[in-house]
Amino acid sequence: MKPSTLRLIFNLWPPFVASGIHVTRFSPDWRHVRVEMRMRPWNRNYVGTHFGGNLFAMTDPFWMIPIKECLGNDYLVWDKAAEIEFVKPGKGTVHAEFNVEDSALEEIRAATAGGEKYLKWFPVEVIDAQGDVVARVRKQIYVRLKPRHR
Repeated sequence: MKPSTLRLIFNLWPPFVASGIHVTRFSPDWRHVRVEMRMRPWNRNYVGTHFGGNLFAMTDPFWMIPIKECLGNDYLVWDKAAEIEFVKPGKGTVHAEFNVEDSALEEIRAATAGGEKYLKWFPVEVIDAQGDVVARVRKQIYVRLKPRHR
């Protein structure tokens, strides 16, 4: 699948549409993703700010998928764990950007070359229109060569 096709699928996916989540960029080489969430009457919490579950949801698949695509079909790649720290109330449009660095891919390939599993944490910040951090999210990614490549 091409990144542009996946971007379209995400932008039509009912849970993202209902949450106001929109993928604004998925680079052709899978290395950069930008996701925004707009404030809507139906995605506010009790006190009128972004619902924390939606702040997490807007970051959920955007480390695992690009890493999987960058590594190729010889690897198993899964989300293993996640953490979120709410820093300040989110209002208006917020965004998160994911950049897969060559150094991270090289580290993963080296660590899994012998067939071992490898767990790596990837951070991302959710930022508001003023440039302030709304939330810090960390995703732990599990990577291992598929059995036939070990």
